[in-house]
Amino acid sequence: MKSDKIIDAKGFACPMPIVKTKKAMDELQSGEVLEVHATDKGAKSDLTAWAKSGGHELLQDTEEDGVLKFWLKKG
Repeated sequence: MKSDKIIDAKGFACPMPIVKTKKAMDELQSGEVLEVHATDKGAKSDLTAWAKSGGHELLQDTEEDGVLKFWLKKG
């Protein structure tokens, strides 16, 4: 999936993946896609809830070799 920006939050525990995601999302225009890489297993529920509460859309999430990847569309 194409993304406009990628952030690496691997190795960070909650709440850092959310903090990094919010900072990066603030730099994007509405409709652009942010790709987030994280290793914290709680990131899936955290990012899903955060996206919903912020009016953003979780387009897709996958896991490859212990790395969780998320694609979030800015609302």
